[in-house]
Amino acid sequence: MAIDKPGPSRDRLYAEGPIARAYRKLVNEEDARVCRDIDDDACRVVPGNFFLQILTQFFTKLGDAIANPKTVLAWMLSALGAPGVFTAFLVPIRESGSLLPQLVIASHVRRQAIRKWTFVLGCLLQSLAVLAMALVAVTLTGTAAGLALLAALVLFSLSRGLCSVASKDVLGKTVPKTRRGRVSGWSEFLAGLVTIGVGAMLLLDVRDPGDMGTYLVLLAIAGGLWLLAAGSYALIREFPGATSGGANALSEAISRLQLLRDDPPFRKFVIARSLLLCSALSAPFFIMLAHEQTEGALLVLGLFVVADGLASLVSAPFWGRFSDHSSRRVMIISGAGAALTGILLVTTVHAVPALADSQWLYPAFFFLLAIHHAGVRLGRKTYVVDLAGGNKRTDYVAVSNTVIGAVLLLAGLTGALTTILPTTAVILILAGMGLAGALLSAGLPEVS
Repeated sequence: MAIDKPGPSRDRLYAEGPIARAYRKLVNEEDARVCRDIDDDACRVVPGNFFLQILTQFFTKLGDAIANPKTVLAWMLSALGAPGVFTAFLVPIRESGSLLPQLVIASHVRRQAIRKWTFVLGCLLQSLAVLAMALVAVTLTGTAAGLALLAALVLFSLSRGLCSVASKDVLGKTVPKTRRGRVSGWSEFLAGLVTIGVGAMLLLDVRDPGDMGTYLVLLAIAGGLWLLAAGSYALIREFPGATSGGANALSEAISRLQLLRDDPPFRKFVIARSLLLCSALSAPFFIMLAHEQTEGALLVLGLFVVADGLASLVSAPFWGRFSDHSSRRVMIISGAGAALTGILLVTTVHAVPALADSQWLYPAFFFLLAIHHAGVRLGRKTYVVDLAGGNKRTDYVAVSNTVIGAVLLLAGLTGALTTILPTTAVILILAGMGLAGALLSAGLPEVS
């Protein structure tokens, strides 16, 4: 029988210490030291990198919650008197702007042996964009405010694309399988906890809805959070990786689209993810329906922010652990849940007219939708990272995100349907998408 050369065993590569002990307790498994699909150097520093990524994602997710285009930015534009067309573009620009350029961004990332600095740059630019939004809140009104805010949102969204590609690749290089879902799960839990406090402050805010001081403070805090995220991510110990495939950004980007033709499991995942966009696209229509039926100003805004934060608080750790066990099943359950939430809301509004003007009804359903949306996000993020290995992971993320960006722009046209259909009908159409996405996800292979 062959005898192994002297050296540390594969399941005992990092030194014992308080961080390592905390890591073992948090993942709560006997094989906490076992590294899967990452190299020995990265395995030695998994605990520290694990917590740094949780901290970074906490900062960015809290910033996202405070500068949320579906809630805070939409209310701010209304307070500034900007035409409704600008509000309609908030979510599509925020999402599509970060996704569409990712094939080219991925080529840049692939040329970097150390990729964390791409994420750091993205955080710094996002901070700049959010601070610009804060200036808009106190200096402009009407159409000028709408144009300036969308311009800042374009910068924010493009910068977010840098972080999206780099973060998934660094996560795959520094945290082993069966642990990655928990990075997002715990960071969303912590961000949700603080977001509830932000929403509670808005509930207690008795100032005139036209007073822009609230938005100035919120956005200034959000800009600071992205600066903190840049600092914490810079501390991650990342080891050099492969740099192949980055010679010509455009040609490499186009060639990688062939993955959709040549890789059936990946193609099926992209289609399923496209249909599961219902969980994100339904949210603004929930809020539009609330505006049609009730009046609320900062009170309603506070309720929605609390609902969003509470959803992350109670669901993210569960979805994170569940994703490590089976990200495919998370996509199925959460996608179907988001669809059924929309169907149930529409049924309630029409079947029980007495509840239709309740200020609490819509945040309650928004809470359920946010729970399932968190599951969809965590499930598909973990699935795509586990589906690919090595440098191929960057291609999978970039191709899928670019396709989803294009789909989002097309799906954003559903807003035009409100001119010929009631908002409840649009919610039902999106619910049908979600049910189809859950059904398609059931046919994906297990990768966790």
